[in-house]
Amino acid sequence: MLILIIRTDKPEAEIGLYNSTAKLAYSTWTAHRRLAETIHLRLQELLGSQDKKLHDIQGIVVYKGPGSFTGLRIGLSVANALAYSLDIPIASTQGKNWIISGCEALAQGRNETAAMPEYGSPPHVTPPKH
Repeated sequence: MLILIIRTDKPEAEIGLYNSTAKLAYSTWTAHRRLAETIHLRLQELLGSQDKKLHDIQGIVVYKGPGSFTGLRIGLSVANALAYSLDIPIASTQGKNWIISGCEALAQGRNETAAMPEYGSPPHVTPPKH
């Protein structure tokens, strides 16, 4: 099973390709405020390095947090959009062994349909002015 790994909770973003639990390729880059601009390019580069296309992906594991509000929002939006459009399962996980637990969840047939973030605390949103 070809699995796409996505982690965007901090300024250094990470994406990877795994064959079940075996790492095929992994990319880490300082995305910080350019994550939305760079994640799709990095994904295409990663797939190209393994001679794969988007339709070859069979599952997605995404880190759900806690972490950066904007980073998690972008990463989970990309993961959810890909899972929906490719009609493949998605698993969101957290913790030290998040990749392994996510790959195992997919192997057991888990599919969250839509992965939701866990920010660790309420987001700091500016209240509307009256």
